[in-house]
Order: sequence, then structure tokens, then C-alpha cells
Amino acid sequence: MTIEIPNYGKIEARAVVFDLNGTLGVEGKVSEEVKKLLERLSEKYIIVVLSADTFGTLEEEFKGLNVKIERVKDGNEKLEKAMKYEPYIGIGNGNNDIRMLENAELAFCVIGEEGATVDALLASDVVVKDVKDAIAMLLNEKKLIATLRG
Repeated sequence: MTIEIPNYGKIEARAVVFDLNGTLGVEGKVSEEVKKLLERLSEKYIIVVLSADTFGTLEEEFKGLNVKIERVKDGNEKLEKAMKYEPYIGIGNGNNDIRMLENAELAFCVIGEEGATVDALLASDVVVKDVKDAIAMLLNEKKLIATLRG
């Protein structure tokens, strides 16, 4: 998928790589609304969730969805696994997301109920208050263009 943004540049990505806790879900749980949005997004991109699975919900939360899931132990492993899906869009909120966000063609920081780290914020191109906002921007590129155009 290619998104052309005036006075910003071209963003090319084949996958969207998400963090789970604090990004897609709260305490390891993903809302039905977010799951429906992920299904819609999977029509345009490969959807990947990389998580340390702190709450032990990774398999159950994404069962039956068109989503690739992988466990990671730290930020280095998260970057390593994300790189298999290059070029990708990264969406995260924590310290173990920083390297994945820095390497992304486009990076979103989600400042949701569980907050976000300053370093994850600084590694991002776009900051949103809810993962639904990030997904909406990817489903309707005009929203993304309105935010990023120069």
C-alpha cells in the first residue's frame, strides 16, 4: 500500500505491526470494536501483533481473526520480528516499542488508558489518544494526509 502525502512524502507499507498491552488493549483484552476494525484493516495490510503477552491473553484475543501473532521478550526481539514484515507501519506505546517505532515507515504512539512513555512518543510520527483513531487514519488516508501534510 502506498500513501502519497503532499509536502511530506510517500509512505509504503505492506503490514501494520501492533503492540498489544496499552496499544490494542487494556490489561490484555481487546474490545469487539477494535477487533472489527482490525478485520477491516486486514483487507489492506498484513496485521501483526507482537507482544510479551504479560496478561497471557494473546492467542485467545485474536482467535479467528486475520491477524498474525508473535511473542517477544523485549524491544530488540520486537524490532527483529517487525523487520520480517518490512516495510511496515508501527503502532505502540511503551519502551519495548521504541526500536520498532523508529524503524517503521510510519509510527503511531497511542496514549490510551495505560499511558505511553516519552521515548515512544518521541519515536513516533503521529500521536493518538486511542488505537481506533490510528486504525481510522489507515482506513481513510485523507485523515492521515490532513495530519501529516506539510
